[in-house]
Amino acid sequence: MIEVRNLVKQYGDHYAVDDISFTIEKGRIYGFLGPNGAGKTTTMNIMTGYIGLTSGQVIVNGHDIQEEPYEAKSCIGYLPEHPPVYGDMTPLEYVTFAAELKNIPADEREESIKKAMELTKIVDVQDRLIKNLSKGYRQRVGFAQAILGFPEVIILDEPTVGLDPRQIHEMRELIRSLGKDHTVILSSHILSEVQDVCDHIIIIHKGKLIAQGTPEELENQMRGAAMELTLKADDPEKVGAMLSAIPGAKNVTCHPAKNGEVMAELEPEDKNSDLREAVFNACAAAGCPLLMMKPSSISLESVFLELIADTGAEAQVKAEAESESQEEKDGDAQPEAPETDEKGGDE
Repeated sequence: MIEVRNLVKQYGDHYAVDDISFTIEKGRIYGFLGPNGAGKTTTMNIMTGYIGLTSGQVIVNGHDIQEEPYEAKSCIGYLPEHPPVYGDMTPLEYVTFAAELKNIPADEREESIKKAMELTKIVDVQDRLIKNLSKGYRQRVGFAQAILGFPEVIILDEPTVGLDPRQIHEMRELIRSLGKDHTVILSSHILSEVQDVCDHIIIIHKGKLIAQGTPEELENQMRGAAMELTLKADDPEKVGAMLSAIPGAKNVTCHPAKNGEVMAELEPEDKNSDLREAVFNACAAAGCPLLMMKPSSISLESVFLELIADTGAEAQVKAEAESESQEEKDGDAQPEAPETDEKGGDE
């Protein structure tokens, strides 16, 4: 569906995107992860044709985004992080205007508008000025624009920003439903959201692609062969000494649990080694019944933090500032919804 080949975006000496390649397959939900300034938004903006690239290639459904921009863009619906809605329009006027811009056929336009507004739950506020709506409603108006005509690819940059917990749940359900018939690319800083919604995750760091795979594959990759144990024993120190004596074991930690049990964790010095048999034999020799042994659990958050562990705070801030500044210069000017006192919304 989308092929990104050796993509580079350079601003002077700074590489916002540094030679990344990946493939987006049809009918899946992809999560884009990375710290601020990593290049996520820049990559998404290039994929949608919003800004140009320095070198490389983006192919959307067989169309090069540079050589055939109209054909490529017609396959994409895009929700930027800050939806470019017009405050002096009503949601109905804005969505109708967007439908005309997208050249949705006249005989399909009314039904497409109605369906998009119903799915994003903005029918009840369709005749009120957008500038008088809450941030959550303005976000949903932008989302309705993105799914108008139900394009094959829907790209969402931080789609749940500004929504309350109930709206976030509704938005996740909508994204899941769209993923059944469309390819969805989702950028979010909420790791639990990505893990809950996405089939595949792409992690970008300092403009480079550093990892990709399903949530389970990434967790297994970072977990290695670390283990969690439960033993029948009274003295955690003795258990720790016994486990530490196993050849190839490191980072042994033990602490008491209830009912005369000890919980322990250990890692192999070599991630490819399997210590299960050695652990079992050591426990048997020491007379410590082994009640449980399993791979250590690891969250997507832990995977993410370990992969970007060498990111410096100053570098993040600098890269984010440079990327955002240059993107504003490259992109066409887009209207920004004026700040309101949130009157008229449901938040």
